[in-house]
Amino acid sequence: MAALPAPLLDSLRACFGERCATGEAVRLQHGRDESSFAPVPPDAVVFAQSTEEVAFAVALCHEHRVPVIAFGTGTSLEGHLHAVRGGVCIDLSGMNKVLAVRAGDLDASVEAGVTRKQLNASLRDTGLFFPIDPGADASLGGMAATRASGTNAVRYGTMRENVLGMIVVLADGRIIKTGSRARKSSAGYDLTRLLIGSEGTLGIITELTVRLYPIPEAISSAVCAFPSIANAVDSVIQTIQLGVPVARMELLDALAIRAINRHSKTDLRCAPTLFFEFHGSPAGVAEQAQSVQDIAASHGGMDFEWASKPEERSRLWQARHDAYYACLALRPGARSLTTDVCVPISRLADCIAETVTDLAESGLVAPLVGHAGDGNFHLLLLADPDRAEEMERAEAFSQRLVERAIRMEGTCTGEHGVGRGKRKYLALEHGEAALDVMRAIKRALDPDDILNPGKILPD
Repeated sequence: MAALPAPLLDSLRACFGERCATGEAVRLQHGRDESSFAPVPPDAVVFAQSTEEVAFAVALCHEHRVPVIAFGTGTSLEGHLHAVRGGVCIDLSGMNKVLAVRAGDLDASVEAGVTRKQLNASLRDTGLFFPIDPGADASLGGMAATRASGTNAVRYGTMRENVLGMIVVLADGRIIKTGSRARKSSAGYDLTRLLIGSEGTLGIITELTVRLYPIPEAISSAVCAFPSIANAVDSVIQTIQLGVPVARMELLDALAIRAINRHSKTDLRCAPTLFFEFHGSPAGVAEQAQSVQDIAASHGGMDFEWASKPEERSRLWQARHDAYYACLALRPGARSLTTDVCVPISRLADCIAETVTDLAESGLVAPLVGHAGDGNFHLLLLADPDRAEEMERAEAFSQRLVERAIRMEGTCTGEHGVGRGKRKYLALEHGEAALDVMRAIKRALDPDDILNPGKILPD
């Protein structure tokens, strides 16, 4: 039975009816994500259908000092959704309307539960698309809350650059509007950027206005194997430094390629590999692709293969997006402790080289995948949760990796966010004075600490 104050639960049931659930299965579903942490379910789940319903639920929880956790699709990787102090989960997946598409202004307004695939499906006849692609079919509200990016970030940026404004419910139930549809503004504090990446700790995003882009006239993809990770990374660095406007540039090591071949029935060479995608005019795409092919060849690139037809490109990128689940299949029953460091491009080769040496000495199984075009890479540390010593080795390796990235002027998380998993690294990355500023902002907006408590800021 839910451990909530009876008046609160009664009020939620009166408002939401059958959309207020306290059953174990529903709570458990909303207390798990794709992280290596064990699930931590909330005490109750309400399924909101409007900003006003979200505000009502939050105001009730504020009155009773009960935690509130927002839920989109459950694809986060750092325990963002875990109800570590109990409370009420507000499921926003039912708020899935595309409210307006303004093709002339290249923007769209959507409810927070709209997923990226749903938005792009609705844009099919407009000649426009939304480019932020974290791999999972995440909700746009969740993507904004974690400042998501993904495979296209090297050209189109992250959610930070692609959200113009939002509707947000604050900790006391008030509703605010941030930003505008103007392409620039100097009016007051930038609350939109403050709330993007706040992981539901400062407010609950219920609507967003996002940038759209014209679908490129020509798109071409390619895959190229290399004799070593160092050769592949050198190709990435040279491509970026020469200003070639590649849309996607993804790095996978030989183990990740082997996993993809098994899972997606591809026949790629089992070697360090780069996946590329080029956007633009037919002539521009051909020029970009030739430049990258020449660069790759100068670094030992092999089997440079093209995928120009839409179905070929889709198959190639679906295989890349399935890499997480493909790699999990390398060790059935294992969990993935997924790292997420990002460093300046000029330090990427050094960081990966040191990491590969460290990995070999650790004895861990950990495929490498990364958004190499912006210096962000992941290791999927496949560890058996029933073997404490193995989990400890994985945690120790992850900590060394984070310390290495920060030493190279990088970050502990390039896109997954902090959640529960990265809280202990914030002081190392930002310093205590900066954390004091973050805590002051949190206290100002959420003095009772009811919004997704136990996330981001260290205790």
